[in-house]
Amino acid sequence: MLYSRCAPSEKHPKERLARQNKYSKKNDKIHNFVNLHISTSKDDISFSEKRFPKDVTITELKAKLELITGGSCATMQIEAYAKDNKLVCSLSDDDALLGSYPLENGMRLHIIDKFSIRNELDFGNVEKYELPEEMYAKKTDSVRAFLAKNKLGQYNEEYQKNKQKQEEEEKKLAESTPVGSRCKVQVPNTPTRLGTVMYSGQIEGLGGYWVGIKYDEPLGKNDGTCKGKRYFECQPNYGAFIKPQHVLCGDFPEEDYDLNEEI
Repeated sequence: MLYSRCAPSEKHPKERLARQNKYSKKNDKIHNFVNLHISTSKDDISFSEKRFPKDVTITELKAKLELITGGSCATMQIEAYAKDNKLVCSLSDDDALLGSYPLENGMRLHIIDKFSIRNELDFGNVEKYELPEEMYAKKTDSVRAFLAKNKLGQYNEEYQKNKQKQEEEEKKLAESTPVGSRCKVQVPNTPTRLGTVMYSGQIEGLGGYWVGIKYDEPLGKNDGTCKGKRYFECQPNYGAFIKPQHVLCGDFPEEDYDLNEEI
């Protein structure tokens, strides 16, 4: 009895479909992660490449970075840089997903913070040898020498220019956001919120410029305080501090939520 080598049995399509599903799931799993380098603003320290899932929020990412860098997830700021060390974006929305930002494998996350947690972990009672600044500057195998040679972080002119330009733009936007005006808050990947501007300026312990908002609904994260310092008055969970580029002032009257209109 002869069998055709080209005629597959009935189970072959099922096996082929199973393999395709297996490979599809594997590819989906690979695409759900991104490999990123980590650098910090403290002591020019950099870390090896780390793998992060794209479905974590920025708050969850900060918790992971706190364990890696010793920075505080409550105060750290995250900037993303391309492989050519050009600033791509700031990961400023704590509720957004990591995958919502234009990040690709090989990019770098730069963590800006005072790194008080890492400082607290230093054992003050243990005598430590500290290399004099002049000797450390002459070393060619230090992290500082590596960053300087490759023009990374603070040794990158474009990084410094972009940072200064961003701060100047934030300052102009903050100054053009008058306290008391009605506003619409449009942070990427979050619902639009209405509120009133209560504060505009710098916040102690945070970089750049911020706008304090009192929302019409309890959609905020605070009561007008940040790190124990009060910047304006409002009820708990009605206050928030937002970057000025996400705040649009205008004629945005408070919406009337009349529950009697629904059955």
